[in-house]
Amino acid sequence: MAGVARFVASSLAPAAQRFAPQAAAGVLRQILEFAIDGYQRFPSAERVAENKLAKVGGDPQLAIDAVVDQHIRLAGVQGFVTSIGGLITLPVALPANMTGLAIVQARMVAAIAHIRGYDLDDPRVRTAVITCLLGEDGVTDRLKKSNLVTSPLAIATAPVFDPELDRHVSTEVVAELIARVSGKRMAITVTRRVPLLGGAVGATVDGWSTYRIGQYADKSLIRRIRRPIEP
Repeated sequence: MAGVARFVASSLAPAAQRFAPQAAAGVLRQILEFAIDGYQRFPSAERVAENKLAKVGGDPQLAIDAVVDQHIRLAGVQGFVTSIGGLITLPVALPANMTGLAIVQARMVAAIAHIRGYDLDDPRVRTAVITCLLGEDGVTDRLKKSNLVTSPLAIATAPVFDPELDRHVSTEVVAELIARVSGKRMAITVTRRVPLLGGAVGATVDGWSTYRIGQYADKSLIRRIRRPIEP
């Protein structure tokens, strides 16, 4: 996972350091494609989903639970790695952690969508996956403020793909990721004098965030196609 983060972080770092979500939105789309389609030894979301389904006898809910558990662990690992070190590492670790979280959480949500019968090649579904990264509180707050026009489910099942909505959602998600990682960084600064404590805090925060997003995606992306249970 650290290697995956380094692979993408070089593109995202300048935008993250300038705190310019609009500039980073296009890069988030690249991260989404990376997370969903996979790369070399990093399995695609569909492969992860099918693997979990096979292990639980085709039960969709058990497979989703397994997907979420796996990605909570991945989020914790990358959060621990990118949270260790002195403050001098901040310019590098901030975009790396943000990238790592985006990859882990996007693949998790996409795997859930696949299990529920959504076509991951559909751009509407990919926009819905990105929207889920805002989490339930983030989506609810933006709906109240009219910064978001509809829910992930409505986006995934819309009559047509809306490229303007896709760009807007990407911008909102990048801003949310920057805020989360920056807030976590400020919170764990006080732990730097205690060996490994900062890493433990980072792992816990990222794992909890991933759990919440997984639960939201599970609730939001209702089943579209009844998948047969394989013997």
